[in-house]
Amino acid sequence: MKKSRRGILCRMRLVSWNVNGIRSVHKKGALSRFFDELQPDIACFQETKAEQHQSEVDLPDYFEYWHSAKKKGYSGTAIFSKTEPLSVILGLPKDIIEKHHMADDMHGDPNDEGRVIAAEFDDFYVATVYTPNSKDDLSRIPLRHKLWDPAFLAYMKRLEEEKPVIFCGDLNVAHTPDDLANPKANEGRKGFTEEEREGIDKIIKAGFVDSFRMFTQGNGHYSWWSHFSNARERNVGWRIDYFFVSEGLSPLVTRARIHANIYGSDHCPVSIDLDL
Repeated sequence: MKKSRRGILCRMRLVSWNVNGIRSVHKKGALSRFFDELQPDIACFQETKAEQHQSEVDLPDYFEYWHSAKKKGYSGTAIFSKTEPLSVILGLPKDIIEKHHMADDMHGDPNDEGRVIAAEFDDFYVATVYTPNSKDDLSRIPLRHKLWDPAFLAYMKRLEEEKPVIFCGDLNVAHTPDDLANPKANEGRKGFTEEEREGIDKIIKAGFVDSFRMFTQGNGHYSWWSHFSNARERNVGWRIDYFFVSEGLSPLVTRARIHANIYGSDHCPVSIDLDL
């Protein structure tokens, strides 16, 4: 903390990482390096692929909240926070699921996949999300475009009625041509279709700000790389991991970064710093 014109200023760091298996990242020693180097006040994880008792992660300075998929070794999200939240909500609200008829198209309760957690703090909500992949054959585009994206955005806007919102995670889409190394070659393919990109357009139109683009423009800044052809070493990647903040919070964001130097997953962490 330090003094400011407004009095006491609290600085916070929020970090998001698709770990692609938290047990694997932990065994590699990458999770310890992540916490040691980035020192997050709130850490949000996607694709944990584990239940809490399976994780072997021991972080006494953090409160842990997990939303694991019913299917073993699949999907899952978690939030680790140095401050105990006022409340924690697992999954999408039932009325939003019913309104968008999600259960029919996802062959059951979408919350069974453990894709969303929201935590309430004094000044804001933090939500983390692992957005469904559209699949190589684009078979999940209708689910993604017609159901998931509208439902998740409706949920974030509902939370915003109470207090500002920060949401982060693997949204499984590159928004603009600057967000992937080879936009022309990937036009219309998974992660870069018009329908998926429209989902980000609507998030921005709804008043949420892409924090990274507040500070950094242009291409070459990626958070996911294929395992093939030394893509990461050559920085042939995609920016599909984001921090969005309510417009009213955006002036308090002092930094937004992609931590491509942190290994352990095919994704790297992304972060924002806030002065409250």
